[in-house]
Amino acid sequence: MNQDELKQAVAKAALDYIRPQLESDTILGIGTGSTANYFIDGLAALRHDFDGAVASSEASAQRLKSHGIPVYDLNSVGGFEFYIDGADESNEYLQLIKGGGAALTREKIVAANAKTFICIADESKMVDILGQFPLPVEVIPMARSYVARQLVILGGDPVYREGVVTDNGNIILDVFNLQIVDPKKLELQINQLAGVICNGIFAHRPADVLLLGTSNGVKRLKAK
Repeated sequence: MNQDELKQAVAKAALDYIRPQLESDTILGIGTGSTANYFIDGLAALRHDFDGAVASSEASAQRLKSHGIPVYDLNSVGGFEFYIDGADESNEYLQLIKGGGAALTREKIVAANAKTFICIADESKMVDILGQFPLPVEVIPMARSYVARQLVILGGDPVYREGVVTDNGNIILDVFNLQIVDPKKLELQINQLAGVICNGIFAHRPADVLLLGTSNGVKRLKAK
């Protein structure tokens, strides 16, 4: 199976996972990215089995609406049962790196409101130590240079993601060459830098379930 087929397989597995628990008043949290898009497209067939969704990006919101799925503002619904999203990396504790699609802040907010975070990814995303994928950091534009200097002190090589503006009107620094041996600690350290909105380490709110697409089928993993 190629990578797209693996993504489709995990999206289907996520649909199978949540389908028995859908009710007419169910609200789903929906992530952003290519794997999440496969899930959204599959969700269209179930659009009469649940109420609607909260989206972690404008792009996902538009895709949901194109399938006739109502999209709600998070402030109007409070918490919900499931958040389904992809990841750029995961370790065995289901701590993640996210933000390749520049939606990390909203993804982290939506994930925080869900009882169960279902991560869907292909086997290439599974790593022993986070950091092979450059860590996205959302930054207020005027703080770009200051934050970059501080990230160098923390051991990374930040690169400005040119031409990208987040849904929140901010910029992204991608931090290369990090060995994230203590994800919880580094997540806090970076978030405490003046000018940082959010970083893409999901360690304080990791996934609860990882549906991992492999050449031998989809594996269901829970954090160690």
